[in-house]
Amino acid sequence: MATTDNSIDGRTEHCDSCGTDTIHQVSVQLVTESTKKENSQFSREPYRVTECQQCGSRESMRMNNA
Repeated sequence: MATTDNSIDGRTEHCDSCGTDTIHQVSVQLVTESTKKENSQFSREPYRVTECQQCGSRESMRMNNA
């Protein structure tokens, strides 16, 4: 489970690469999933992106699995 850290730079989350709980920078990014140009504006999906501030490992997870 993620917890809020006192640091303004991130959240404390478990890192699979480090094997411990470390500070992660967390953001939400819109990713265009369609390869067709005419409908690409309708295929953007939000992804939660986390980056470990200890080892640099980066993970992204689609937030809307409709």
